[in-house]
Amino acid sequence: MKKGVLCLLFSVVLAAAVAYEAQTSYLQSRLFSHYAGEMTYSVESGPSKAIAFPTYGPYNERQGYTQLPAFTERLQNHSFEIRQQARFSAPLQEYVSLGVNPVYQEKLQAGLSILDDAGTPLYFYRKPERIYREFSEIPDLLVNTLLFIENRELLDDKMPRRNPAVEWDRLGQVIYAHGVNLFKPGQDTAGASTLATQLEKYRYSPNGLTSDISEKLRQMLSASLRAYQDGPDTANARRTIVRDYINTTPLAGRIGFGEILGVGEGLWAWYGVDFDQANQLLRLETTNASVADKARVYKSVLSLLLSQRRPSHYLLGGREELARLTDSYLRVLANAGVIDSQLRDSALAQPLIFRTAADAQLPPQFTDLKAVNSVRAELLRLLGVKSLYQLDRLDLTVKTTVASEVQENVGEILQQLVQPEVARSMGLIGERLLSEDQLDGVRFSFVLYESTTTGNKLRVQTDNVDMPFDLNDDSKLDLGSTAKLRTLITYLTVIETLYNRHQQVAGSVENAPASAAVDPLRQWVVSYLQGNPQASLPEILDAAMLRNYSASPHEWFFTAGGQHSFHNFEKKDNTRVMTVAEAFNRSVNLVFIRMMRDISRFYINEIPGVNDLLQNPDNPLRQQYLVRYATKEGQEYLRDFYKTYRGQQGQQLIDTFASRVRPVPYRLAMAFRSVQPDASIAAMTAFMAPRLGAEMPDASEIQKLYDKYGKDKFNSNDRAYLAGVHPLELWLVSYLQDNPAPSMSELITASADEIQNAYAWLFKTRSWNKQQKRIRILVEKEAFVAIHHQWQQLGYPFPSLVPSYATALGASADRPLALTELMGIVLNEGLRLPMLQIEDLHFAADTPYETQLHAIPRVGEQVLSPDVCHTVRQALMGIVESGTARRLSGTFKDASGNPLAVGGKTGTGDHRNKRFGRGGQLLGETVVNRNAIFTFFIDDRFFGTILANVGGPRAKNFDFTSGLAAQLLKSLEPALRPLLLDESAQPGHESVAQHGE
Repeated sequence: MKKGVLCLLFSVVLAAAVAYEAQTSYLQSRLFSHYAGEMTYSVESGPSKAIAFPTYGPYNERQGYTQLPAFTERLQNHSFEIRQQARFSAPLQEYVSLGVNPVYQEKLQAGLSILDDAGTPLYFYRKPERIYREFSEIPDLLVNTLLFIENRELLDDKMPRRNPAVEWDRLGQVIYAHGVNLFKPGQDTAGASTLATQLEKYRYSPNGLTSDISEKLRQMLSASLRAYQDGPDTANARRTIVRDYINTTPLAGRIGFGEILGVGEGLWAWYGVDFDQANQLLRLETTNASVADKARVYKSVLSLLLSQRRPSHYLLGGREELARLTDSYLRVLANAGVIDSQLRDSALAQPLIFRTAADAQLPPQFTDLKAVNSVRAELLRLLGVKSLYQLDRLDLTVKTTVASEVQENVGEILQQLVQPEVARSMGLIGERLLSEDQLDGVRFSFVLYESTTTGNKLRVQTDNVDMPFDLNDDSKLDLGSTAKLRTLITYLTVIETLYNRHQQVAGSVENAPASAAVDPLRQWVVSYLQGNPQASLPEILDAAMLRNYSASPHEWFFTAGGQHSFHNFEKKDNTRVMTVAEAFNRSVNLVFIRMMRDISRFYINEIPGVNDLLQNPDNPLRQQYLVRYATKEGQEYLRDFYKTYRGQQGQQLIDTFASRVRPVPYRLAMAFRSVQPDASIAAMTAFMAPRLGAEMPDASEIQKLYDKYGKDKFNSNDRAYLAGVHPLELWLVSYLQDNPAPSMSELITASADEIQNAYAWLFKTRSWNKQQKRIRILVEKEAFVAIHHQWQQLGYPFPSLVPSYATALGASADRPLALTELMGIVLNEGLRLPMLQIEDLHFAADTPYETQLHAIPRVGEQVLSPDVCHTVRQALMGIVESGTARRLSGTFKDASGNPLAVGGKTGTGDHRNKRFGRGGQLLGETVVNRNAIFTFFIDDRFFGTILANVGGPRAKNFDFTSGLAAQLLKSLEPALRPLLLDESAQPGHESVAQHGE
């Protein structure tokens, strides 16, 4: 009896203790607050070994925390080092190893921040954008509605230690329901989620879902620890849960907005409701004057809170269902006294009005974002992130090298150049410059770098183009005579190569090597060394600058597969012979055409066995070259023919083919019998009659033609000759009749033998001159492949060069940023240093995953010799002192008023697509763009490029030259002066040569 009483008493006491704990969470508060207090982290120098990054969870993925190991590895491979990183305490390490989330206060907002070199924000992206920063900012009506729907006891202040992660009565009901389900499957079971566990779920659970009971327990454990991280009293933590839930609840995604998080963002994205206005209305006491507006906003808010259960369903395809659910809750809320009947009735009377499309928003000012977008593009490359959308949402702060004040001033000036008074004051109006009515058609861009021991740092990158396109980094432009700078460098590099090769044996070499392909540069170097056996490399480079070339335009040049002529800008140069130095100084075209011919001949003679190839008809390589030529040209013809016949079948195909044959009886007969050899004579008659009309032969003559031109009586080349068409066109029309929709690759494979047959004439000995012409075309292309390789080492941005001497005048195009890098190589004595925009990256600040990385000095690649660079620099300074950029002479001065060394290369690009007929007659042309450019260096620290560009047909109305770019740089001197006179950066340049060690 006593034993039974004791058991009963123990049970009562135990039940009372459980009930008390369920109500007060006393034991939980002590236990969880103790453990939460031990789960700390600190940020210390160097990489951390006591850190564990998450591998899943929408919040972690969005902020980039799951990708941090990959990010840091990539950045370390790109010469960044970890300067500081978080260290987990031992309890936190143990806790995380169990698969539970670290306890810390998540950020209200996160996103990409880009700072200038002084730490001033250039770009600041935060999501969600519309949030409540404090619980006190949230209208009571919104809080009460949320709690009624989701978690009614959450803010009950009677029990200050209450664990917000668990509502024991709801949990008991769920456990009971699941127990019933074991015996009666299929019964509905309610969920036990609180707002605290819902936050854990959509932030940290895989895919934001509760997959099983273990995941639910993990949510409850994490939420409990998070609630007690500031101590046993959870009053503030519970209010924070409400605030965070309202700010971050997932509300699907929408084009133009991306992923939508939080009620504030949802009101704007789904209903077009202004956040501040909505809060004002929700706080108002309901009156007849305000009830309609308040009800509209409240109904929208209520629908968003309800849609969170299935946001993609309700907000995209199930809007009518959402409206019904919202109306039902309006009635329930009114019955419960959460809202009054007046608000309920007004809300019921109004429909949910979704935005049909994103409201018109002010377009971004792309002119203000050019340096920023360049940095964002670099971040995409460094981090391996796939899109700017993902990049902007990373919890990342980036410090750049951009000098924002100078950037802003230069950008503002470029935008003001549409104003005649501004352009006139800057000297941009005049002959071979601009007229006042042309100002709105010109796009200007400017980029400036500074050479430092860390690398070449971007200081300014801007233009006046109000679109994402960046003229400096995205364009492919004919930049005219700036190509002469690349050509001069290649010329001097060839001289250096030959000097190094022949200087030791100069005394014993009587003549330059004999060659079937004349090699003037090789001959000159050997001759010079014979006369000056002790000459140093700088001496021979100086002598090379004094070599003479004719500037005459009265010569045809065989290049790029045909005969071409060129002209000079100044006619007075046409009768002159001048030095390389003078020609570079004054940008004389024909000198550089002849120089490029000499460079090409040098590289041709570098091809192994080229002399025997060009002289010996029995050289087996000749056959290989001719096959290559036939294949290439044959495939080009085939592509052109396929454009004509693509998609045609049956009679349409035959009619198109017939229209391309001259209406002569024997030609039409040959053409028909070639493509339809088994057709009847009646079919051939029907084919010829419409095209010959009154000239149609009689029946007996038709019979003779039919018999004479049978397909078995001629080979394919003879048939093509008699039909007056190309053999490959005959083959293609025949092939298409049996294969109506082939791919181009299929055609190329099927035509391989036919192409070689079509060029059988080329392989005959009597075609020696024709063979030589085509082999020379191919070896010239090989020479330009070698030239291209040398240009690529110097930062040339495109995958090939036009194999033409005209490449020396800009025919192969260029890019302002690539020319800037080239100028940096020259300034840095041949070292190709990294082009840097980013100095520091700070991931996940104030979180357990905090990681800071810093750019470390990088070793440059020696791509030119210092001697070549010295010679080029002197030539570039000559252009400013007395050449095409002489208007800049004396413009830039140091703090004492002494002129700074300035050099550069001008260029004028006039890009036109021209169409020629027989005999080289110009049939027409399409104007593509016109460009004026100046790529420059200032002192031994700064270098850059300035560009004026006009695109499209209107470019034909402009006649400005490169003087426009030089004049604009001169006018920008006051804006650049603070940066140029900043002495703090100079010491860093003194040791730039050490990068090559």
